[in-house]
Formats: sequence, C-alpha cells, structure tokens
Amino acid sequence: MNLEALNRRFAIDDQLTVRAGPGHFPLLQIDNENATAVISVYGAQVLSYRPLDESQDLLFVSPAAYYREGKAIKGGIPLCWPWFGPDPKNSGRPAHGFARNLFWTVVATEAVDPGTTRVLLGLEPTAATRAIWDHEFSLQLEVVVGSRLDLALSTRNRGKATFHLTQALHTYFAIGDIEQVRVHGLDGTTYLDKAGDGGRRDQSGPVTVAGEVDRIYLGVDEPLVIEDPVHARRIRIEAAGSHTAGVWNPWKAIAARMGDLEDEDYRRFLCVETANAASEVIPLAPAELYRIGASYRVER
Repeated sequence: MNLEALNRRFAIDDQLTVRAGPGHFPLLQIDNENATAVISVYGAQVLSYRPLDESQDLLFVSPAAYYREGKAIKGGIPLCWPWFGPDPKNSGRPAHGFARNLFWTVVATEAVDPGTTRVLLGLEPTAATRAIWDHEFSLQLEVVVGSRLDLALSTRNRGKATFHLTQALHTYFAIGDIEQVRVHGLDGTTYLDKAGDGGRRDQSGPVTVAGEVDRIYLGVDEPLVIEDPVHARRIRIEAAGSHTAGVWNPWKAIAARMGDLEDEDYRRFLCVETANAASEVIPLAPAELYRIGASYRVER
C-alpha cells in the first residue's frame, strides 16, 4: 500500500498519520487530546490504546509477533470472523476465520472533536475469500479513539442466501501479573471448559488464573471488569450484540511452544473476548446487518 497516497486521503492534522510498521504494514497512528492509538490496516487490528493520563497501554502485543501476510499478529484486538475457533467444517481452513489475515481498506477517518478520532475500515469478498468461504458480504470495523476505546464490527449479507456467523473481538489486555488478576462480572454464569474436557462448569466468584484457561462463558449480560492490582487499574468492558465471553491464557507450556510468544509473555496478558460463539450462532438473511461491539475504559 502506498503510504503517501493513504496520508493524502486520510491523514488528519494533529490527530492521525499513516506510517510503516513492522513488515512494512501500514499503521494508522492516532494522537489526539485524550489518547494515543495504533491500528494496523492488515487485519483491521487495533494494536495499541493508551489514554494520555495513563502510563500503561491497555493492550498487549508480543515482541515476537509475526508481521507476515497469512499470519495473525499476536496481540492487540484480532478479529475472529466469520467463525470463532476451529474450522466448523473441519476442512483445513484457518482457525478463527480469515478477517485477521488480510489487508483491509481504509474507508474513512474523521476528527469528531479534538479528543476523539473515528476510523472506518472495510473488507469485501475476493477470489481468495470465496475459496475459503463462498458468501457475498460487506464487513466494516469502526474504531473510535477518545477517553475510551469503542469498536463495532458490522456484517451485511450481500448474497441471496442466509449464512451463519460466529465471531469475536479477541482482545489481549496488558496486565501486570497473570496470577494476581481477577475478572469480575461472570459469577454465577456457566462456561465451557475448552482447556479441559469441554464440559460445562459453573463460575463461582471472580475468575482467577493459575494455569491454562480457555473458557467460553454463556449468557453474559453484564459489563466485565478486569482488576489488575500490579498496574493499579481496572479495565471495564461493555459489550453490544454479544451474550458470550471468552477468557483465554495459554499458560507456560503452550506459550513456550508458540513461535510468536516469548516464554514469559503469558504472564503479561489476558484475553477477554466479546463474542458470538458456542450456541450463539448468528443467522444473517440476505440484506440483513449484524453488529457486535465493545467499549473499553480504564478506571482507577
């Protein structure tokens, strides 16, 4: 992609520039009166968000992350779409779909006010996507960077037949120490234990992590809060269009086998995902639109 052309069309004085990142991926660099943020055009992936009155980034990106076409960037907010998890047809297609592994199009940028910047990115079908998933669609991600970080992922069915979606905002939150973090808001819910036998378990109290965690929580209707005592902060997550939440940390052994994670990275992040997953499958009729979103805010 031509950085000069992107800057001519989409740069905003005192708020947004387009620059080259690792792997020469175009990055949208946002610096406004409330926050800084970085969004990769590859994968439409938010890689960084930090309110100006905070010393720590909201998001974690591994120092060993891949920046290569066909590979997902390990960290930030990858988009799992049009399916979450393994290929539902078990036909060798990539886990979590293809949206995070393609270059998107920058559709629009806007200075809403001096402290708020809006970015819209889009993805349309190509021969490559049809070979993986033969449906006509229009996919857009809206990112609003201000005193909080807002994301909305919208899918429109452009075809003549209904298709079905599972999806997620697979957010990697930066934390101080995985063994001290607690996730509030899931007490009393049921989860699928994907790190175990896949069976159903009931959550009692806040979620804590002392080993591999891979869970899909069902019937989630309240905001979630990550309590991080090392960074002396709470991260509030408010979801829209979702009643499923994922919680994931690979722990030591699995992290050590991942080429795009450093051995101790597992201690520095926790994924809490806003999702439509498991039994929450979204049918989308022709011309219909469905939106899933999340709002993230740092609290003291």
